Amino acid sequence: MDIKKFVAQRKALRLSQVKLSAGICTQATLSKFERQGRVPSLAILEQLCARLGLTVDDLNETQATSVTKMRDRLDKIEKQLMMEDYRAVLQSLDEIDETKINAIPLKMQFYYLRGMLNSLINKGPDDVLFDFSRILNGFDEKHETIFTQLAYVGSGVMYGRREQPEKAKFYFTKTHRYVRQALADSRAAAGNDYLRLLTLLFYTAEFYALSGDFATSNDLINAGVLLCSDKHVTYYLPRLKFLAAENAITQHQDADAIQRLMNEALAFARINHNEVVEVKVAALRSRYEKQAESESE
Repeated sequence: MDIKKFVAQRKALRLSQVKLSAGICTQATLSKFERQGRVPSLAILEQLCARLGLTVDDLNETQATSVTKMRDRLDKIEKQLMMEDYRAVLQSLDEIDETKINAIPLKMQFYYLRGMLNSLINKGPDDVLFDFSRILNGFDEKHETIFTQLAYVGSGVMYGRREQPEKAKFYFTKTHRYVRQALADSRAAAGNDYLRLLTLLFYTAEFYALSGDFATSNDLINAGVLLCSDKHVTYYLPRLKFLAAENAITQHQDADAIQRLMNEALAFARINHNEVVEVKVAALRSRYEKQAESESE
């Protein structure tokens, strides 16, 4: 049994033995397992592993079961959210019984996804902030994981949509600071966190564009495009290119550059089957051409 894998996961999540064992077994039982390899009952070991986002099979290096399936399920929903398929996200989240999620990382992922969706479909603050508070005040009290930053960006989105810019700025200032540090630290984009970093980049860039700070917005967009290139992913390219086109139009940039950005947004949208961005590009192009015609008269 790979006990080192168990200990490494606990330390990666910054969980003390006391916190991990709470409600499952004594701290002494957990300590004996980690230090001496004294395996507790299977029921206890399964609960400890589930809280860490592992299975007993993971420790035995065999095929994982329920925890892995839930992880894959939530990852699929997260990609649907990136693609702006809100109807699919809503349906998928409704099908999950949150009381059956035992692993702390998966709990944070679930509450982030539901809170973010509620922000984007303009649900009330109570619905949005309750889920984010589960992360900030429960599972990530020290605010050390990327899920804290995702909760911040979701809160910022909510306040921005409710036309409360100062409250939105409070959260986006935090995410902007985090993004700058993360981009300077290659370890911050390890695993799947680079996709979540792209989420932070996009919504923070969008906020600064809406605030009229196009220099900051464009810097974040360019950083997002580079990250997509480095990681060979295209999920966010349609949205990043579309936002860049909007910024270029607002800044009255060269017509050829604007057309190129709209064409790129449309091309990447088609590659990723992102019908939402396709519709947005068509509407943006129509508005831009009408504006150009009126200015030439």
